[in-house]
Amino acid sequence: MESLRHFSIETAGTVHHLKWLLASLRISGAKDFPKGSPHSIQFPSLSSGDTIPRIDPAQKLASIKEQIGECRRCRLHEGRSHLVFGEGSPTARLVFVGEAPGFDEDRQGIPFVGRAGKLLNKMIDSLGLTRDHVYICNVVKCRPPRNRTPNADEIEICSVFLIQQLMAIKPEIICALGNCAAQTLLETSNSVSRLRGRLHQWRGIPLICTFHPAYLLRNPSQKAAVWQDLHEIYSILNEQEGG
Repeated sequence: MESLRHFSIETAGTVHHLKWLLASLRISGAKDFPKGSPHSIQFPSLSSGDTIPRIDPAQKLASIKEQIGECRRCRLHEGRSHLVFGEGSPTARLVFVGEAPGFDEDRQGIPFVGRAGKLLNKMIDSLGLTRDHVYICNVVKCRPPRNRTPNADEIEICSVFLIQQLMAIKPEIICALGNCAAQTLLETSNSVSRLRGRLHQWRGIPLICTFHPAYLLRNPSQKAAVWQDLHEIYSILNEQEGG
């Protein structure tokens, strides 16, 4: 029974990975996929003088935004005023990932501009940085009705683009703000309370989990824990800069 359970988990993980891969290829511009056996597929050869063109992060982000377009892939588009793609430096060393746009973000089309955004600005300031130095985005890009938590289908559809954003930027560290961001990126059901306080990895990139600024506004007693997490981020950035 245990071996069957292990097989099921591995199979589910493989299917999940393939779905991300196919979506990533489509976002990159691939429209047709070769048919036939691997041995029958002809690939172009590269001479020693050929180079593979590199696309800078800003171009990649622009391509992802264009691919999203006026997204209608889930029902969240029905009540939105603006799609909130993300904001900040395409070459940011640090990326903050939140849950979803709120009322103010939906009206302005910019992430973290309400009360929670002002608190996030203070968190960024404590690191000796500004919003121009970091990149800020959310798991989903449209505001859920009444600010509810995004459901599994909405997260699955929209997080494809989040992953593409992170892969385009390739930051030195990611900060997951709140349960939705942490659970989506780490593919776990554990809460931030259990995940914070230790260093995680997302595709080889260090990841720190901490409480969402909106949660801190309701639970100011947790601010000390967040400052500890920010100190860890500060230490990692300084270590990598010095190394």
